[in-house]
Amino acid sequence: MTAIAAEAAPTPLIFTSVSKRFTAGDRVVSALRDISLSLSLGQVTALVGPDGAGKTTLLRLAAGLLLPDSGSVASFGLDTAAAGAQLHRLIGYMPQRFGLYEDLSVQENLNLYADLYGISQQDRQQRFLELMRMTNLQKFNQRLAGQLSGGMKQKLGLACTLLNRPRLLVLDEPSVGVDPLSRRELWQIIALLVQEFGTTVLLSTAYMDEAERCQQVVLLDRGQILHQDAPTGFHRLANACSYKLSSPVLGKRLLQQRLQACPDLIDSVVQGDAVRAVARPACRPDWTAMFNDVEQMQIVPVPSRLEDAFIMLLLARQGQKSPAATKGPVPGNGSPFLASEQPAVIEVEQVDRWFGNFQAVKKLSFEVRHGEIFGLLGANGAGKTTTFRMLCGLLPASNGRVRVAGLDLSKAAAQARAKLGYMSQRFSLYGQLSVKQNLAFFSHAYGLRNSHRRVRMAWAFTQFGLEDFADTNSVDLPLGYKQRLALACALMHEPEILFLDEPTSGIDPLARREFWARINSLAAQGVTILVTTHFMEEAEYCDRLLIMREGDILAAGTPAQIRSRSQGVGQSPADTMEEAFIRLLELTGSSSG
Repeated sequence: MTAIAAEAAPTPLIFTSVSKRFTAGDRVVSALRDISLSLSLGQVTALVGPDGAGKTTLLRLAAGLLLPDSGSVASFGLDTAAAGAQLHRLIGYMPQRFGLYEDLSVQENLNLYADLYGISQQDRQQRFLELMRMTNLQKFNQRLAGQLSGGMKQKLGLACTLLNRPRLLVLDEPSVGVDPLSRRELWQIIALLVQEFGTTVLLSTAYMDEAERCQQVVLLDRGQILHQDAPTGFHRLANACSYKLSSPVLGKRLLQQRLQACPDLIDSVVQGDAVRAVARPACRPDWTAMFNDVEQMQIVPVPSRLEDAFIMLLLARQGQKSPAATKGPVPGNGSPFLASEQPAVIEVEQVDRWFGNFQAVKKLSFEVRHGEIFGLLGANGAGKTTTFRMLCGLLPASNGRVRVAGLDLSKAAAQARAKLGYMSQRFSLYGQLSVKQNLAFFSHAYGLRNSHRRVRMAWAFTQFGLEDFADTNSVDLPLGYKQRLALACALMHEPEILFLDEPTSGIDPLARREFWARINSLAAQGVTILVTTHFMEEAEYCDRLLIMREGDILAAGTPAQIRSRSQGVGQSPADTMEEAFIRLLELTGSSSG
């Protein structure tokens, strides 16, 4: 790869008054409306916005995979409608699922993409070595792509995309479903491409901390650009509106629910042992009217961040508060929930799980208590999914004992499953069934009959705002509504224990807030929650966490305890769970693989 002189190169991407429509049944959906956008050479631009905003459509237009209905898209001076073959050699595109062939090995995937790009045998060997060194996949050349961890699939997908040495790299949510260490490695590769080779990058992301790394951020909503600026420009929109509040009396969960009732605030989110709150612009909340001296409130103004502006801009356009403010009961003078005083409802004792000669889980022991939100974390391939499936009764343990809701899973798995709700990472919905048919199917599967079934279905439609989509096939739902439907299906039989496997993967900040407001409400009602997540800010909602590494326990405790344990020699405790997670893996020599 060779760097391109900025003064000699045409603009990498220009959208001029671009609109794109799709037909969905009897409806015509305007995915993009009159979009004008220009990218600067050698810059990284983030595309953010709520689910259904048009991000993927814009990226596919940029990559030349779609053509606009009106307006024009040009890349390096070439119109995508007329110069597709030429642009194929200039643009690299990686879709959300990486575009890999899982029955082929790493090397075979690289060979296939080299063939597709027409790369000569002489050139490809040098490029293979270069990309394997960049992605640290040298040792895995003969492993099937389907047997790679999520982080390794991500890096292989990127390597295949980079084989043609594209001048414009288009990435559709490249970090969805991968752990923080893999996310960091991805950004190191992106930084290398920009700094050494002058690559221009356009990517979509649901994670605002990733958008903070970019030179430009474009916020889309309902097919239109709502705002475009550098991250610092977004910060200025929310300047002097952000606060950090903590109380040793209320605790973070009760404090957040109290703040949701304040009309002067548009948002509140758990952050460490405190709650971050965002006030309306030019509004100064009257904290003395909300809290008394006994509650020992500590309130500190904090710098604004891009996510604060993201929430502020979207809610101002929609004319509402954060969705978290409308879900669940707000406690009055109740005392904080104390997980340590509750009985255990999930007990894991010396559990092993073998797959042939490979030990995926090693002598695992822990317990989850009634009404607790318990987080199961780990790098890709750490054994989380295997553990999760054993706890749900979907996979037997090789050794040891697992008890759920007082029942031994080796003897009464079916009875235990009747007390569980399960929401998988891919939502396990039946795509060709409508919303109503999915709810009816899961109601029947959970044994609901007649009037009870009708009552619960009516509850699901109302509680999750699914009325307008009753006859829509679930495959056609926006991602946020798929998430709502999946959670509704898991709750139809009012389970005692709810298992959530990566429930917010790829979901935007507004949808994440709505989801966690529901989960906090369920926990307040006594439902036990066990959740896996790669999004470390969500780990702060958990009462306790277990971090796994190579099938074993790396760390366990409250979020505060885990942040404290990540302290290395000459270091202060980690400020965030993501920093703590990466430190712990590095201190023990682990890798995301």
